[in-house]
Amino acid sequence: MKPSHIEHIGIAVKNLEESIKYYQDVLGLECYNIEEVKDQKVRTAFFKIGDAKIELLESTDPEGPIGKYIEKKGEGIHHIAFAVNGIEKTLKHVEDNGVRLIDSTPRKGAEGLEIAFLHPKSTFGVLTELCEDKNK
Repeated sequence: MKPSHIEHIGIAVKNLEESIKYYQDVLGLECYNIEEVKDQKVRTAFFKIGDAKIELLESTDPEGPIGKYIEKKGEGIHHIAFAVNGIEKTLKHVEDNGVRLIDSTPRKGAEGLEIAFLHPKSTFGVLTELCEDKNK
């Protein structure tokens, strides 16, 4: 496995609109996409910074993964995502190397990416997402 770059850093927020204002008005970044991912019970907002992105995550359901995360840990960095080529092969590689998978097969994520998460208990406390843009 060799990621090509950091695809994005996911940040859990309570209020997407307030958070967008901070990233735009204070940091000077431009929000270029807002999207709801219904099966993950989340609304997302994206900002490009260099070759990477910031993804803000607002829960649409308190019982969803982001709602539970914020209830337990509060707002803040939720995950880091790496861009990979051949996500299925990459998942097999990490699992063969003893990493616990949250997703054994990729699923659809925001921006049309194929995504899969690695369990933070196997990644030194960091929720890790693998992403592949199969449209490139």
